[in-house]
Amino acid sequence: MKKLAASLLLLGGFPWLFAQVVPSPGLLNRRYQEGETMVYRMKNINNGRRSEIQATGVVKRDSRGQYLEEYAWSNRTLDGAPFNLPPKSMQFRQILSLDPGMPSPIPNLSEVHPTLIGPITDFLTFYADLWLATRSGKLKAAGDHLYHEHATPASWADGNRVVLGETSIDFDITLTGVDQAGKIATLLVKHVPPKRPEVRLPAAWMNEAVADTPNNWVQVSKSDGKYTAMVGKETFDVQLKVSLVDGKILSGTLENQVKTRVRDCLDAALMSCGDPRPREILRQVDISLVP
Repeated sequence: MKKLAASLLLLGGFPWLFAQVVPSPGLLNRRYQEGETMVYRMKNINNGRRSEIQATGVVKRDSRGQYLEEYAWSNRTLDGAPFNLPPKSMQFRQILSLDPGMPSPIPNLSEVHPTLIGPITDFLTFYADLWLATRSGKLKAAGDHLYHEHATPASWADGNRVVLGETSIDFDITLTGVDQAGKIATLLVKHVPPKRPEVRLPAAWMNEAVADTPNNWVQVSKSDGKYTAMVGKETFDVQLKVSLVDGKILSGTLENQVKTRVRDCLDAALMSCGDPRPREILRQVDISLVP
């Protein structure tokens, strides 16, 4: 699985970040129309490897009358070559929402092909960041800033190849621009290590800091009865262009860096391991709304 970013899932605890806050209309609020359709094109550069994919969505309402966006994934390419998703992944539908009263649900990643996990979780990150900024109700003018402490781990473990995958981050959000003439707002969301990350570190050697903060990222994958264990520091910045007309995401960029220490291990307890080696993960993800 190529998905290594915490983009993933601000999600472990994300849906209830503002569970006690009453939504109120604001500058960035999404103005939904049932039946509306959207098409996003996503491009990804992962340590030099390039991929593209398309998300096609439609606005619906659930049984409670709250709005949601239902997306299907298609037209996957890897390094310019078409990649045929299996039927189960083609039938998968991702539910997202910018309705202040309805956080996007956590998808079941075990249902999709590993190559689709990255796009699903990255797309969720863009929506979750905007949902958080909108829900706060505090971002109204250029320069307005919000810092939200949220150390609760988010997981991207699929239960198959990735047996443990967690990140722990805080949100540092700034409304960097408001273009009333062009009807576009610009957001910068920095995902930064908390003072006390809460990721699970199953082996003592994982506690030693890889960079200049306590480790806030961990991944353990299994293949042929052996384990690859990685631990380190993750940060990523998300920039969003948001329509002031209807609150849609017009475009977004996610820049992700993970500095890790890697060890190959023979046991699930990660005690019988080879020598550590450094590894840096660099990713950039871009989405754009197709006119």
